[in-house]
Amino acid sequence: MNISAALSTWQTPPEPIAQILATPPNPIVLISPTRQWLVELEQLELCSISELAELGIAIAGFRIDSKTYSPARQSSYRRMWIKSLATGIQQGVELPEDARINYITWSPDGQKIAFTLKRSDGLELWAMDLATGKPWQVTQPILNATYGTPYRWQSNEAFLCKVVPADRLEPPQPSIVPTAPRIEENLGRKTPARTYTNLLTNAHDEALFEYYLTSALERVHLTGERELLVPPSLIDEARPSPDGRYILLTTLHQPFSYQVPATRFPKKIQIFDAAGKILRELADLPLDDQRSIKFDAVRPGLRGISWRSDHPATLFWLEALDGGDPTRDVSHRDAWMTLEAPFTGALREIWRSQYRYRRIRWGREDVALVWEQEYDSRRIRLWRIAPDQSKPPMLLVDRSFEDKYQDEGLPLMTLGKFGRQVLLFTPDHQSIYLSGQGASPQGVYPFLDRMTLSTGATKRLWQCQDPYLESVLAVLDADAQSFITRRQSKTEPPNYFLYRDRRVAALTDYPDLAPQFAGVQKELVQYQRSDGVDLSARLYLPAGYDPQRDGPLPIVFWVYPAEFKSRETAGQITTSDNNFSRPSRASVLFLLTQGYAVLNDPKLPIIGEGDAEPNDTYVEQLIAGAEAAIDYVVCRGVATRDCIGIGGHSYGAFTTANLLAHTRLFKMGIARSGAYNRTLTPFGFQGEQRNFWEATETYQRMAPFTYAAQIEAPLLLIHGEHDSNPGTYPIQTERLFEALKGLGATVRWVQLPFEDHGYRSKEGIGHTLWEMVRWCDLYLKARD
Repeated sequence: MNISAALSTWQTPPEPIAQILATPPNPIVLISPTRQWLVELEQLELCSISELAELGIAIAGFRIDSKTYSPARQSSYRRMWIKSLATGIQQGVELPEDARINYITWSPDGQKIAFTLKRSDGLELWAMDLATGKPWQVTQPILNATYGTPYRWQSNEAFLCKVVPADRLEPPQPSIVPTAPRIEENLGRKTPARTYTNLLTNAHDEALFEYYLTSALERVHLTGERELLVPPSLIDEARPSPDGRYILLTTLHQPFSYQVPATRFPKKIQIFDAAGKILRELADLPLDDQRSIKFDAVRPGLRGISWRSDHPATLFWLEALDGGDPTRDVSHRDAWMTLEAPFTGALREIWRSQYRYRRIRWGREDVALVWEQEYDSRRIRLWRIAPDQSKPPMLLVDRSFEDKYQDEGLPLMTLGKFGRQVLLFTPDHQSIYLSGQGASPQGVYPFLDRMTLSTGATKRLWQCQDPYLESVLAVLDADAQSFITRRQSKTEPPNYFLYRDRRVAALTDYPDLAPQFAGVQKELVQYQRSDGVDLSARLYLPAGYDPQRDGPLPIVFWVYPAEFKSRETAGQITTSDNNFSRPSRASVLFLLTQGYAVLNDPKLPIIGEGDAEPNDTYVEQLIAGAEAAIDYVVCRGVATRDCIGIGGHSYGAFTTANLLAHTRLFKMGIARSGAYNRTLTPFGFQGEQRNFWEATETYQRMAPFTYAAQIEAPLLLIHGEHDSNPGTYPIQTERLFEALKGLGATVRWVQLPFEDHGYRSKEGIGHTLWEMVRWCDLYLKARD
């Protein structure tokens, strides 16, 4: 280890990188469900390392801020503006100076919003009438947001709130001296689990879990008046029915697990009336620790319960007909069930799906759209069903979900009579509207379609045209003559536009926050792998670059592979050449300001057609894709073979280490927050569904740790100290560094204090970019 390389302070990246990082991002925009208002929310600049140092308490798969009873490290908004679409008048919302806004929701009639403000001692509930723009405080800091949603609108005048019990004692303290060893056992049951983080580890953790997640359920009126409905318990969610007369309550209970997160804990599902009287217990689900690691595996028994949005009080849920195990040979996977108020009658099955449930959109008594999906075959189907069973189900779409060229889009919704989102129908009630991505061999051009429900036929009503990337976000009338879009181009930052009466008006005017990038050249390039598979990438060249004058540049490939079952879909164009590209956080594009070219996301498809598993030929296909990308940039004249580096984050870091181990194509590498030893993720990773013992050779062949002795190019390793992403434990990077160091490689390991899988602090991000620039300057530009 080169001790002299150690640093005693955070480092700042060169300009203009530091200046761009210090610029707050443009606001987030919300569109009201009535399509009358825009709400703009000011985002905060990067947090400080001191803020990140407040780690919170890790319990059952997540972290909480014990002082405010909210998620630790939660992103918030600072200021708010509202704009009337009718008048175009914008006004600021007066809030406390140190406001931290979260959990923004609309009232059932769409005329008010509610939100929380984080204070030093908890979360307050606030509300605002959109017509006046005047907010008011509804509660003191009493909400409990440690798990699930802290409040929901029960009516236009009241909320259901999860409240910290008023008689709460001090939190439980750990025993300084252990009273017993930690013991876990398994008595012959199969309980596979992926590598989760922040789990419970002992009895003290269990006590903390119960202490912080316990809430009382109260009805809180807009005036602040409070009524206790349900005594303190481990409330997961409390969902009011659309008519406000009933409450669907889900609570957690013991036995807890040290192997799976809280989402898998035992839970009880009950129905209460509006006064807090229990009407029926629907299910008491046991601990979900025997679930298969297959992607289509689900919890046995009742799951996915919610209220029908087009009914006043009808419950909907699913029940797995295969016990939740997709390897079982059954004719149908899921039964789709409903139960109407007053919940004393028999359950009604409205449909059975051959594949696994994906999503549902409610419309009316005789129309709901449902999607089913099967991962192994990559099939997805869209059906029109009649919940009242007045018509037989009709198949509208049947395609591979990998096939983006045939993606029909998603239906546009509107505010229904019960204050929930329902399908937006045409005036004759025979068709709906779809907004889609519009991927095609020519590029990505989002669209607005009308689909006839009786046939599934579609008619294109509008489509984005060059030079823009523009998508329809909301339709304002049943004829789809007025709608709101989000538009951007290579030279214009994203903004919102109103189409009305064949006129187009800008709703926002957000500026370019990084004008230093205005001259950067960006191009969607296409080429082929040696076996004929079509590939593509985004090629970025520095501002002012002239190939005739400047010649080849040092270039960095930033990679992230993906698995496919089809050669045709693997080569599809799914990214637009018209998007507005500006770097943020720890983006590799910042290297463009330092004289480097960047090939961003060169497609590296790992294909397994038929019965073949993609990862069984992972290394071979990875090399073939990398070679094709190198051939392209060299033939293009923008790079030479001896000045090409590679990098990636997460699975891209894994890919980087593999390409350095198995090839001599790259002169240096940057691997951030990756996993390198697949024996540490034995029950699946990324797109791999087999466990280590079912595919031992594949796991070992894919693990760059196995081939660490073959890594000769200098490798920069970066990892967040508190990475909570399943599989990418910081020890993955630590152990690879130890191996490479022991083998005499050129390697540098940077562990970022308090950072997670994605880096958030200005110090951590700034230092990461400084390290990346320095590494490229040492081992890539120096070769130029």
